[in-house]
Amino acid sequence: MSAAEEQMQQLRSKGTELLLREEWRDSIHLYSQLIDLCESQISNTHQDHNPDPVHLSKLNKSLCVAFSNRAEARSKLHDLTRALQDCDRALRIEPTHFKTLFCKGKILLSLNRYSNALDCFKAALFDPQGNGNLDVVNGYLEKCKKLEFQSRTGSFDLSDWVLNGFKGNPPELAEYVGPVVVKRSEISGRGLFATKNLDAGTLLLVTKAIAIERGILGGQDSAENAQLVMWKNFIDKVKEAVTKCQRTQLLINMLSTGEDEVELQVPDMSIFRPEIEGNDCSKDQKVDMDKILSVLDVNSLVEEAVSAKVLGKNSDFYGVGLWMLASFINHSCNPNARRLHVGDYVMVHASRDIKAGEEIAFMYFDTLSPFEKRAEMSMSWGFNCKCSRCKFEGAAELREIEIGLEKGVDVGGAVYRLEEGMKRWAVRGKGKGYLRASYWPAYAEVYGSDRSMKRWSRRIPAKEAVVDSVVEVVGSEEGVLKIVVEGLKKRGGGGSGSGGGVVEFERAMKLGRGFYGKVIKKQAMKTLLDIGIQDKSY
Repeated sequence: MSAAEEQMQQLRSKGTELLLREEWRDSIHLYSQLIDLCESQISNTHQDHNPDPVHLSKLNKSLCVAFSNRAEARSKLHDLTRALQDCDRALRIEPTHFKTLFCKGKILLSLNRYSNALDCFKAALFDPQGNGNLDVVNGYLEKCKKLEFQSRTGSFDLSDWVLNGFKGNPPELAEYVGPVVVKRSEISGRGLFATKNLDAGTLLLVTKAIAIERGILGGQDSAENAQLVMWKNFIDKVKEAVTKCQRTQLLINMLSTGEDEVELQVPDMSIFRPEIEGNDCSKDQKVDMDKILSVLDVNSLVEEAVSAKVLGKNSDFYGVGLWMLASFINHSCNPNARRLHVGDYVMVHASRDIKAGEEIAFMYFDTLSPFEKRAEMSMSWGFNCKCSRCKFEGAAELREIEIGLEKGVDVGGAVYRLEEGMKRWAVRGKGKGYLRASYWPAYAEVYGSDRSMKRWSRRIPAKEAVVDSVVEVVGSEEGVLKIVVEGLKKRGGGGSGSGGGVVEFERAMKLGRGFYGKVIKKQAMKTLLDIGIQDKSY
């Protein structure tokens, strides 16, 4: 055995030991030495007049295994771009190498490239080396098929998880881009728009966080300190993701820093679909930390937001994260979308019916509040909201109503005066919904009180009419949904023999779809809304 062969044997043995001990960085360094040595020996062998084919075959096999093992170590450190490059170099030597195909399949799966991952796992089945791992490979095959179907069709169902009380880990989700497109926005810079008419509850997109940080907040002082620590950790996670994944670099560089919005390029939607060829971005992007900090300041989302609902155990935590496509959604006081947080994924759905070409909008703050309060909140966010609702209410004479509520005037009387005022002002259509949404807390107090309803029910509109007009302009909101569900429970749950209750039940379910999305089916929705239905036909 030559000195070079002996050195390669030592490197192989030490590399295997480091892999087993999960010392990934050291094993990467060692396999890099082995790769250099193998390539040098292969080059020398080719220069011989009569190269030994058996020796050359052994060298190529050693090189293939070294690339494969280094790919595994790099994938454990989430250096996915370089891990994929190592897999491809190994497969150029031995196209059916089981370990490499299996490793590459897992990497592609983590990058949400389901079809490509599926091809790798299928190919791995044909390698005799994988005979002892057929069950594991078949498990990944089934997982890929499920996720590829979700990503292609947008068919998601969280019902079993809900009915099981959110036990265990959240369900595995695929990334999905629905009937939406990024375009120039009249609200601000760029925005997300519907490409067709959509019903309330329709899923718009599902995307996994580039990075996320969660923690439990204590009292005010400790909470502020905890948030600062979380923010630092979050920034570190984003920096690591950008450093290790070139596609992530490209995506983050597309986001707004809050300046020069008009100059920003409108991205092609294909960049958000990881299955599209060329989305690995072979060229390194320069990591500009100042820009990244500005991007995070403008685009990060907190899980506990007014337009969001966290499902499962994460609801006990405060979480901040960066979700790419969701970052293009602007604010409006006339919102039409909500989001569910499931594990590290965000699922965005229509909270009311949306027309083709309409911009998708979240509410960044409570829109069930008067114009002046919303104007203050928008300024605290660093912008002046100029949505259609704010323009309408800014021109209305509402101070009399606000002063009445501030002085503790009977809320029923305040609601009555607002309704009478709308008649005098000849307010029609969405205008009624805008004003009712602004003073929804007063309406909710009246409709939730038997005493107030006994006094005012004949002088103010029926709850159903007000609810429908509010939902038309702000979508399904928790405060509105709560009043409808409470009314349903008073009727006995909408069971058999309660005709009015049946209508109320259907209204509650429709609002539930707008609030939680169609990913929650009827039985699970009833569980979330805590509605007991006696009639089994439901």
